[in-house]
Amino acid sequence: MVQKRYNFKPMKGPLFYAKILLFGEYGIIKDSRGLSIPYNFFQGALKIPNTQSGFIYDSNKKLIEFSKFLRNINHHLVKFDWKKIERDLSNKLYFDSSIPQGYGLGSSGALVASFYDRYALEKITVVENLTKEKLIKLKEIFAEMEGFFHGKSSGLDPLNSYLSLPILINSRENIQPTGIPSQNLDGKGAVFLLDSGSSRETGPLISIFLKNMEHEKFNVMMKEKFNTITDSCVNDFLKGNVKSLFVNIKSLSKLVYDNFKPMIPSDFIEIWKKGIESNAYFLKLCGSGGGGYILGFTQDFNKAAKILNRYKLEVVYSL
Repeated sequence: MVQKRYNFKPMKGPLFYAKILLFGEYGIIKDSRGLSIPYNFFQGALKIPNTQSGFIYDSNKKLIEFSKFLRNINHHLVKFDWKKIERDLSNKLYFDSSIPQGYGLGSSGALVASFYDRYALEKITVVENLTKEKLIKLKEIFAEMEGFFHGKSSGLDPLNSYLSLPILINSRENIQPTGIPSQNLDGKGAVFLLDSGSSRETGPLISIFLKNMEHEKFNVMMKEKFNTITDSCVNDFLKGNVKSLFVNIKSLSKLVYDNFKPMIPSDFIEIWKKGIESNAYFLKLCGSGGGGYILGFTQDFNKAAKILNRYKLEVVYSL
């Protein structure tokens, strides 16, 4: 069930934000570059309730299952304060979140980051000097923890939520916080979210991708085209090369259209194609795809909004 995205009450800290993977969907599994940014419009926090409700009961039940899973992960990697966990769970601990579930914005990542922050012993904190080794260890910890939700996780969503900083993924073993260019608030262009109106599960889509990777033609496409174009998009975005960015975004959008049909919601296949043919906007997957949000890039947001007037759009970055 998708949570409502509006009219949520401000939460008391510590808060953990949603994320947007601007570039790198699927490619980062096979060592392409990627760029992930926090999105503080949506947020979540662990809480002890003053009242009871069906949502609190369900969230608490899920956290109990999550805690059981954590008892079996690598104890040399991370240890938790189990007395505190058990006390809080018995007091109906729940995750109060405005992040839509199954929408590609890292709802489980925010929960994992929140749980680690509250209960990890000898935790790596965001205020210390975050060396490459510490970032990799955090990523490994979060990958193990988030495995409860997805079966297989890169750990990047919780890392982004925990650090609340843009993260540049150079490879699986080379990640770093990064700065991004200031938004051009007077510009006509934009990066935007398009609400598909339905949620999705990540696990089955990852399975489809890994199955496709067993075929040589798909494998070659990923290595020689998809990853190369993704790397170029990351470079263009970080350097503020907007003209080159849109050339590469169009190529990326077409590659996804041609090779990732199962990840594009069926109602949006023609809309996806129309953007490529008209150059009015270019769509790409937001995370694993299949539903939730679709990420859009346009050089003229007003023009794109008129074409896509049936859908709810949200500008996340002005170009």
